[in-house]
Amino acid sequence: MTLSLAPHVARVGLPGQGILIDGRWRTTESAWTHIHPATGEAIGEFPVASESDVDSAVRAARTAFDEGTWPRARATTRIKTLHRYAALLREHADELRALQALDNSVPLSFGGIYATSVEAAADVFEHHAGWIDKAGGETLPPYQGGDHLALTFREPLGVVAAILPWNAPFLLYAQKVAPALAAGCTVVVKPSEYATFTVLRMVELLHEAGLPDGVLNVVTGPGDPTGEALVTHPMVDKVSFTGSRAVGRRIVEASAGTLKRVSLELGGKSPTLVFPDAPDIGLAAMTTMGTVTMGLSGQACVAHTRALVHRDCYDEFLAAAAMLAGAITYGDPFDPTVLAAPLINPKQLDRVIGYIDRGKDSARLVIGGSKVDGVGNFVQPTIFADVDNTAELAQDEIFGPVLAVVPFGDEDEAIRLANATEYGLGAGIYTTDNRRAFRVARALRAGTVGINGFQVEPHLPFGGFKQSGLGREGGRSAFEAYTELKTVLMPLTDELM
Repeated sequence: MTLSLAPHVARVGLPGQGILIDGRWRTTESAWTHIHPATGEAIGEFPVASESDVDSAVRAARTAFDEGTWPRARATTRIKTLHRYAALLREHADELRALQALDNSVPLSFGGIYATSVEAAADVFEHHAGWIDKAGGETLPPYQGGDHLALTFREPLGVVAAILPWNAPFLLYAQKVAPALAAGCTVVVKPSEYATFTVLRMVELLHEAGLPDGVLNVVTGPGDPTGEALVTHPMVDKVSFTGSRAVGRRIVEASAGTLKRVSLELGGKSPTLVFPDAPDIGLAAMTTMGTVTMGLSGQACVAHTRALVHRDCYDEFLAAAAMLAGAITYGDPFDPTVLAAPLINPKQLDRVIGYIDRGKDSARLVIGGSKVDGVGNFVQPTIFADVDNTAELAQDEIFGPVLAVVPFGDEDEAIRLANATEYGLGAGIYTTDNRRAFRVARALRAGTVGINGFQVEPHLPFGGFKQSGLGREGGRSAFEAYTELKTVLMPLTDELM
């Protein structure tokens, strides 16, 4: 297949800037060329921010926080700005979906799925705008001593470094930037080098909504040097990161010198638990397989890449999952019949193929198992059955369209297998027994558990147990993570002594 996205680039257009510092766009001598994962062709370029550029961006954010109007603005100012921005996101949704397809090749056919949609990002900004006038503290009676009040206040934390992954730029940008701005922080955003153009356009729209200069700054480029300079900068008060465990550990180490606050979402090996009394075994199988194959091709932290299936419905589950796997289509992300994205780069392609090749020695290959010939970095949806739960197929986050299916015999065994992992991000349970559903949900060590379905919503906290990360995104807990809690002791006298 011969495929070129050049006509789409010409039609959609790419943001011409790359680095935003104190309201002014800059370029640099060094540039990153974006190679599209579905075609291997160069789509466009953007600047690589140097350590000096990062320093300028952080200093701009620091000045905007220490001296600017945004942290001190009336609640109505921030609320109206974020609502105007949400409206602009919805207005430009088609353009943004097209830019995402040019960035990471997520097909337009998948752009309407809520968790990866522009609509979800707009909802996140509106949700957090709702917290702005509710950031209250408490008034407490004296515990001892003279007549006084103890007052608590929530104040903006400071300068935030928001480091984004490439796989879901709409939602993950919103989950970091929205609560930070709502709380009154200032931000330096570093998009992934594999999904930069989408974020640049979203930032342009934010300034159209009226955000003051310096409140949000952007540095573009790869993790080294750009990301490293950002997470180690002494003027950054908090780092919010979504990505790999290796980088997450590096951020924790880098934060130690200045005790930066840290929020990390570091992936998962989320299990689906399918019991014989599931409302529809075939639907459970296709829903699970859909998270692994459709849209992002398993390149999602919360994809349910480990299916724990009761032996009584094991064959039925495999047959339905294989049927969906065989129906997945590849190619031009602008083609409405295309259902799946390629792997993001050749390095990830080689990594996934390596897992598949090794898996053939220890588990039963049901379907797939190789690269799609002649089409970008695509890999066939792959199902392994009879997987040992201790094998790397069941333990490692492969980040590709690979489902490991593990049989179990009873509820206790299912729970033990599900929890036998270093991760704890998400899980799914399929059963019609309400008591079992609640019992198993409470027993699973995972941040979000779906019963007969799974979704991410703006008002719900999302994050992981164990090595799936630190902190939560979404809801009140996310907003409060961008604040500091201050106590003030106020004497109740006619004059302050």
